[in-house]
Amino acid sequence: MGSLFRSQEMTLCQLFLQSEAAYACVSELGELGLVQFRDLNPDVNAFQRKFVNEIRRCDEMERILRFLDKEVRKDGIPILETGENPEAPQPREMIDLEATFEKLENEMREINANSEALKRNYLELTELKHILRKTQNFFDERGSEVGSDHSSVPSDKTLFMNDGQGATGGASNLGFVAGVILRERIPAFERMLWRVCRGNVFLRHTEIESPLEDPHTGNEVFKSVFIIFFQGDQLKNRVRKICEAFRATLYPCPETPTERREMAFGVMTRIEDLTTVLGQTQDHRHRVLVAAAKNINIWFLKVHKIKAIYHTLNLFNLDVTQKCLIGECWCPVVDLDRIRLSLRRGTELSGAAVPSILNRMDTAEVPPTYNKTNKFTSAYQNIVDAYGVANYREVNPAPFTVITFPFLFAVMFGDLGHGLVMAFLALFLVWKENWIMSRKIEGEIFGTIFGGRYIIFLMGLFSIYTGIIYNDVFSKSINIFGSRWTANRSVYDFQHHHPKEGDAFQMDPILDYRNTSGPYPFGIDPAWMLADNKISFINSFKMKMSVILGVMQMMFGIVLSCFNHVFFGRMINVFCEFIPQVLFLACLFGYLVVLIFYKWVNFTAYESGCAPSLLIGLINMFLFKYQDNPPNNKDGTPCLLNQFYSAQKSFQSFLVLLALFCVPWMLCIKPFIMYRRWKAAHNSVPLHNVVDENGHAEGPVKADHAHGGGHDDHGGGNGDHFDTGNVIIYQAIHTIEFCLGIISNTASYLRLWALSLAHAQLSEVLWTMVMKFSFSINGWGGIPLLFFLFMAWAGLTLAILVAMEGMSAFLHALRLHWVEFQNKFYGGQGYPFQPFSFSSMLDAKPADD
Repeated sequence: MGSLFRSQEMTLCQLFLQSEAAYACVSELGELGLVQFRDLNPDVNAFQRKFVNEIRRCDEMERILRFLDKEVRKDGIPILETGENPEAPQPREMIDLEATFEKLENEMREINANSEALKRNYLELTELKHILRKTQNFFDERGSEVGSDHSSVPSDKTLFMNDGQGATGGASNLGFVAGVILRERIPAFERMLWRVCRGNVFLRHTEIESPLEDPHTGNEVFKSVFIIFFQGDQLKNRVRKICEAFRATLYPCPETPTERREMAFGVMTRIEDLTTVLGQTQDHRHRVLVAAAKNINIWFLKVHKIKAIYHTLNLFNLDVTQKCLIGECWCPVVDLDRIRLSLRRGTELSGAAVPSILNRMDTAEVPPTYNKTNKFTSAYQNIVDAYGVANYREVNPAPFTVITFPFLFAVMFGDLGHGLVMAFLALFLVWKENWIMSRKIEGEIFGTIFGGRYIIFLMGLFSIYTGIIYNDVFSKSINIFGSRWTANRSVYDFQHHHPKEGDAFQMDPILDYRNTSGPYPFGIDPAWMLADNKISFINSFKMKMSVILGVMQMMFGIVLSCFNHVFFGRMINVFCEFIPQVLFLACLFGYLVVLIFYKWVNFTAYESGCAPSLLIGLINMFLFKYQDNPPNNKDGTPCLLNQFYSAQKSFQSFLVLLALFCVPWMLCIKPFIMYRRWKAAHNSVPLHNVVDENGHAEGPVKADHAHGGGHDDHGGGNGDHFDTGNVIIYQAIHTIEFCLGIISNTASYLRLWALSLAHAQLSEVLWTMVMKFSFSINGWGGIPLLFFLFMAWAGLTLAILVAMEGMSAFLHALRLHWVEFQNKFYGGQGYPFQPFSFSSMLDAKPADD
């Protein structure tokens, strides 16, 4: 099998790069994305490596770019998405980039500082304008109130509300302060003034209608104007301290109306001038940010590439002459020519005279696992890798998962209507995938759904197929080819009529089936959906189907293990594991599958009453127990058939004995052969017994290779001692796990039947409780009710039957692949190939930023 079914063949290579060409060569390798570098300085601190200063410079450039990006987004300026992927700049271009970024940062900080100062002045003048206006209104109102007061004894308000003109007596010493304060602080401010000054001050406040802009944060704030009257310096000091504590801003307010009008005129003039200057400042800031927004994505890409190159160069070693960088890397054997071509191109770009050298190395280390994928197969590969990354060069189940995963999902989710909804949703995501990726929509749930769009599309298509097989469309059936049944002794002809509401009938194959036109051409006959005994029929069909599919998939997994054994040269495993495993599964559950098909084909409706039970027959097969008295037919006549075929008892006994013989075959033969091999060779070469990458006990190998290839030393012994007990215990665990696992795994596949039944019943319940109720309402009032009930039915269908039931079926299909299928051949103990690639690094970079 080629690279489609196995991971790529990998090799460890050594790189020799001249110092002046190292940057360009690593840059070309990053564009290629086929090399995984190893760290040759694992004990060296990150701050003590050669290129730490260059990385710090990149960090500083990233900081500046993040600052500029923040300013651009703050102003709502769209960032140009060109989709361009520039090459990594040369080291000498770093100086130009640093100068450009530093100039932009200084200019932006100067603009921000000037803008903040101007906004602060504008805010102060605006607040002063409101103070002058509000206080003048206040003095005018109080002056009219005092002039209209004819009482002989002046009140407290009359005394405090004097504006300084015509004040007599103690009023000549009154003072006041005016300012602004946040609107939400007014109640607490007023209480504090009353308590500290003991009621000897008078406070008036009014709200500023329009919000003001905070010059520091840019947020809108709501403030109020206040004026406080008091008498004496002591109260004046207390009032000022309270204003400072509440962060109220005090402004000078003239005592006479003339002075207030003159000040207001000057304030308005200064506000107009500030508005002009602020507009010019904002225009200049906008021009600078627009120019930066055109290039900021390109700058980010360049800086990220420069930083990644220097991080990679820190993994290299310097030779003794300090003129050559030495590195080690894993790379696919099939792509060695492309890698050498990239190195040659990098050497030419740098102008180096000495070419770069790439040498293959011999190593005993286990290479990383590298499976080539595309946008269609990557999601399936992620499903497999989520269980565990495949061992190096073992069979990759992802190509088979492309078909088996959506098919097993559809067996549990089979509904034509629900499958259409799922398929059209995924088809929309596939159709608009370029537009969606350009929008960079955030959200973990949407990202997961979009990443699995091809899986969802195939799950929808397979659900449509199984829905046609089940003849199930939103819990209803479709009579396309005409039913082959009549019900209640030909009372109903399903090809032309339908039963009335409340009619109950059961399908009887002997009395109600007409075989004039043959069986229903495709899928289940629609008449079964109306019968009272449909659950019994559909359960029997789906239960047998689940066992058949499960045994077929498990047998396929065991066959794939044979490909692994042959590929890795473990012929002892073919004879001692693969053959007895196939026989064990075939003798027990493979035989059950044969009986299922035999019973379907060989027994007619008239003979169905005396057909032997599969479940009872399987139990009796293990107990070597058989019926002596055959059952009767449905018409009461004695059944002439007691067994499926002649000599059934003898053949089934042979199968059980053969399956039992496979247990000691798996348990004892392999340790015995390993011991004989050790016995034959221990006098000449010291041997070690190891286990392979799947955890299977391996035969003795030479001592100098015992720890090669990533195998675990499993205590087989050496030339002087063979650890028989350790090997036998391990083989016993493996044998018991397989024998018990075959039984439990077969039972586990019954979830296909259980979830399919649950999905169909939930769909039927939802239709009966919502849509069927709306059809039973007569009169014009049923029309709007039907509209709302249809919306409720559609919403519940999408939320429960498509989303929740789809997630449930997805998880169960995942479990069947991970546990029941992959554990027959899949080790899952490797580690992934993570090449130095600009494309994969930049795809993950926005989430990191």
